[in-house]
Amino acid sequence: MTKIADILNPFLQKKAQKFQTPWGAFEPAVDIFPIIYLIAIYGLIYVLPFGRNIIGTSWFNWLRLEDGPLEWLQCLFFLSASICASIIVWKTRGQRFKKQWICWLVLGFVCFFIAGEEISWGERITGFGFDFLRDINEQGESNIHNSEFFHHTLLDPSIIISCLLFGWLGWSHWPEIHALPKRYYSLYFLPVSLFYFYYDISYASTIKQIRYDGEIFELLLALGLLSHCLNSIYHRENKPIKYR
Repeated sequence: MTKIADILNPFLQKKAQKFQTPWGAFEPAVDIFPIIYLIAIYGLIYVLPFGRNIIGTSWFNWLRLEDGPLEWLQCLFFLSASICASIIVWKTRGQRFKKQWICWLVLGFVCFFIAGEEISWGERITGFGFDFLRDINEQGESNIHNSEFFHHTLLDPSIIISCLLFGWLGWSHWPEIHALPKRYYSLYFLPVSLFYFYYDISYASTIKQIRYDGEIFELLLALGLLSHCLNSIYHRENKPIKYR
């Protein structure tokens, strides 16, 4: 039971483990929590009954709602990742304006910006917003990522490129930059990039565009960055686990 809890905990430091299956043993070099998460969402929550009777819609649709539970979790995870990155920036302030320090500063700012965007900079809590942002916003809210130009032109490509950077390009081409996640976290980012690529390609294809499940996949992005930042703080004070 303890082993199962360890596997399901995305924040736990894990060494490479060997898993026994009916098809043989395998030893993943990456965190497999994202696979377990997606299986749970699409294999279990997708078919959970009685959602319409209790909350007026299916449990699956409730999770992926705009301003729903997964979006609020994303905000919490991005904000927490920003705080963790800021702690590293503070602890390395003696290396100010050096490459590692600047990269952590940028990552902390990006996570803070995304967290603010997720809740329209507090408008969803306080009701206070900015008319000049609402006027150019697809949803009439005070955020930038849903502005007409950004939403239709830059949003999806920026997510695809960012997730490729975090999930593959970073650790394979610039492993010396500590602010970029290690290969161990790659499954938190690559499925997100694949989903948005497939979603956009389906828009231009001869079939009907696939359903938008962005909130489900974006949670992995937020959780991956938080796990990376948390464990980076741990690594600075303890002997790091060497991920292959």
